[in-house]
Parts: sequence; C-alpha cells; structure tokens
Amino acid sequence: MDPVSTTPDDRRRCEVLGVPLDACRDVCAAALGLHARGGGRIVTLNAEMTMSARADASLGQAIGTADLVIPDGAGVVWALARQRIRVVKTAGIELAWTLLNYAAAHQWRVALVGASPEVMETLRADLPQRISGLNLALTVDGYQSPQAWPGIEAQLKTLKPDLVLVALGVPRQETWSERVASGQPGLWMGVGGSFDVWAGTKKRAPGWMCRMQLEWLYRLIQEPSRWRRMLSLPAFVVDVIRMG
Repeated sequence: MDPVSTTPDDRRRCEVLGVPLDACRDVCAAALGLHARGGGRIVTLNAEMTMSARADASLGQAIGTADLVIPDGAGVVWALARQRIRVVKTAGIELAWTLLNYAAAHQWRVALVGASPEVMETLRADLPQRISGLNLALTVDGYQSPQAWPGIEAQLKTLKPDLVLVALGVPRQETWSERVASGQPGLWMGVGGSFDVWAGTKKRAPGWMCRMQLEWLYRLIQEPSRWRRMLSLPAFVVDVIRMG
C-alpha cells in the first residue's frame, strides 16, 4: 500500500453478526483521512474477534465506537460477500507497517505500547534502523504493574502522538484504547501480535498460506494452545449462514 492520499474516504459501515465493519476501497486512505480530521481509533476485525464481541459487551462497545473497523480476516470478508458487499482483506500488521513508514516520512510522533519487555527492547533499537526518520516518542512494554499504567496514560495524553500502536491482545487493547484515546488526537490502533513478528520472535504465515486464507492454521501450528479459541470459527460460519 502506498499511503499518499488523504482525500475523503468512501467508507460504508456494515455489520457482521451485529458487529460493525467498514467497507472501503482504500483502507490506508481511510486511516490517513481519519488522522487529518483529528484522529480516532482503528480496530482490525476477524471472525474470532466478532464472536468474542458478541459475548463480551465491553469489547462490543469498543468496536462499535471505533472510527474505522477494517476486515482483517477471510471469515468477515466472506460474511460481507454473502450480503453482496465486496471488500478486500486488509491485514492489520500490513496497515500498521504502512502507517509507521508514513509516520517516518511526515515527522509523526509514534508511541508503541505492549508486548514483552524483550520484544519492546528489540523494537526500540531496530525499528528506527529499519525505518529511517521514525520518531519513537514513547515505547512501553505491556508487562507493567497496575500502579504504572496511570502514569503511562498521562504521558500519552501529554505527548499527543500522531500514531499509537497497542499490542495488549484482544480484548484489552481495544477496551484500553477506547478509554485512553477518548478526546485525544492521533490514530490509535490495536495490532495484536505484530510487535512479536517485527521483533522476529514469531513468524507470519508464508505467502501461499495467506493467499489460500490459511493464516489461522499457521497460527494454530505455532501456538497449539489456541485450539479452544479456534472453536469460535465453525460457530461463526454456522451463525452467518443461519442469519442468511
């Protein structure tokens, strides 16, 4: 994706099983347009997260109040296609990387929040080397004491970064961002395990698996403990078909 346009986007807010999702031709342009209008929150939605949102009211609210909800999974793309709405799957990790490069080229201040101390240490050292001009205004790992979080939140509100990437896992990254980003400028985006991939501690699925929509299988092979969470996928398919 080439983040060159900040023209108004053509978003259309839709729903999958009652959970909001935005259809737009250019997700990156939509994100940059959001920043130009003062900022907002971006959520990356897949089938598993859709099912979680239906069971967890706080997550459902965080998604429902987000300014941009992008289709980050084959399941939600398929569900929209059944409504005759065609969208292209947009991997959140790819959008986040594009935004980092845009941030470096346009003197944005960037904050990274989440992941392990080791991963954050790697990103703190490596990202500015990989993305020339990147201004990491704040980098904080997710393993903070409860007493430390108010101070971190106060720092973010003082710094007012242009881009805040949050890797605290679902649903925490969405509910935390909803609370802390309220009234703040800049783009706030939950990025799940993206920090681990960028730091090299985890790998993304090979290209052929991505093209065949088998990223979920690759993640399951890497993390067998995810199998219980994966049970939500057949339930998602059944519910979409049932709702027509």
